[in-house]
Amino acid sequence: MNFLSTIVTFENLHEVRRLCHWGPIIALSVIAICSTMAIIDSIIWYWPLDTTGGSINFIMLINWTVLILYNYFNAMFVGPGYIPLGWKPENQQEAQYLQYCRVCQGHKAPRSHHCRKCNRCVMKMDHHCPWINNCCGHLNHAYFTSFLLLAPLGCSHAAIIFIMTMYTQLYERISFGWSTVKIDMSAVRQFQPLMPFSVPAFAATLFALGLALGTTIAVGMLFFIQMKVVLRNKTSIESWIEEKAKDRIQHYQTEEEFIFPYDLSSRWQNFKQVFTWSGTPIGDGIVWPVHPKCHQHTLTIEQLKQKADKRVRSVQYQVVEDYNGACCPVNKGIQTFFRTPCTEEPRIPLSKGDVILATRGTKWWMYGDKVLHDDKLRGRKIAFPVLNDRLGLFFFFSETQHGTFVVLQLENLFILHSQRS
Repeated sequence: MNFLSTIVTFENLHEVRRLCHWGPIIALSVIAICSTMAIIDSIIWYWPLDTTGGSINFIMLINWTVLILYNYFNAMFVGPGYIPLGWKPENQQEAQYLQYCRVCQGHKAPRSHHCRKCNRCVMKMDHHCPWINNCCGHLNHAYFTSFLLLAPLGCSHAAIIFIMTMYTQLYERISFGWSTVKIDMSAVRQFQPLMPFSVPAFAATLFALGLALGTTIAVGMLFFIQMKVVLRNKTSIESWIEEKAKDRIQHYQTEEEFIFPYDLSSRWQNFKQVFTWSGTPIGDGIVWPVHPKCHQHTLTIEQLKQKADKRVRSVQYQVVEDYNGACCPVNKGIQTFFRTPCTEEPRIPLSKGDVILATRGTKWWMYGDKVLHDDKLRGRKIAFPVLNDRLGLFFFFSETQHGTFVVLQLENLFILHSQRS
């Protein structure tokens, strides 16, 4: 029992339900298919276990699978760590530098953010990953990044096995036109395969090869993105906050100098903030080591400035058509149906006349808040759209501290009544 508890740490047995989600189902299926086919191809058709190379290859394949699953399940079940419900700083004067979470009924500690899926404020939240059906944050950042490294390495090994298996079994049967390509396969041809390499075996190997190559490329890119933020001791959210800070300073042409407080000016020091020999990251998830020119609330103060700036630059709009709350409404037209965001937030109805504060926009979308009364906001954690097919209009909402986050398609924006707040 002690051995099993060291492999996967469960907060409680209810955490097993995280497996019942499309993300873990797909991820574990890919791991199972690639690992199983690599082992079968090696033993039966490519590199038998009665050879030294075959035995080493088999052990490596098993090790890849164990290491990948170990880090994957720890990233999922250990979780990112959550700010205690109702948390507030020991020094009450510091509360003025922190945001307040209505859902958790407490203040947001530095580097924490509220996750709509987990319904908790997450320590050092990077993002919510659907593949582990959990957030990537303080406690599981190292496990998650290690998984992103090991998965491409294991899949690369499996891809080599698949390619060499098809080559050795089909080279003498089919002319590929590779007259200049000569590979000495005498070492692995000294044995007779346990069974013929049939068409189903070829199809299964080719399918597994596609999965392995796709995983290597996709997950490998995610690994480099994660390492980029790890070596700067940032998260994906904090990188976005830093960009907005530079835009705010440039827009108002102030003489401020924003220094990211958690970059310790050394990639090795930043690396050790996440990766440790024990697997447990440094810190309690609330107090962090900071740059000499900064303090604990440098980033939270910048967040409050950005919130205030967003309010100042907001533009008020009014909803012009009722919406019944359907996820993919067919009665709103083809454009509205196919442009529905691929998200899991529940939708709720909105009525004509609801007020929206749009704060920023891109080519296709605008962001802002939906104005709600405090009695309606209390205890609500929801996302919902409002659609207007005839005019190509789409709203998408998700809750923020002050109300509800809005995404608004910019097509035919003139149909809304605009009023500066």
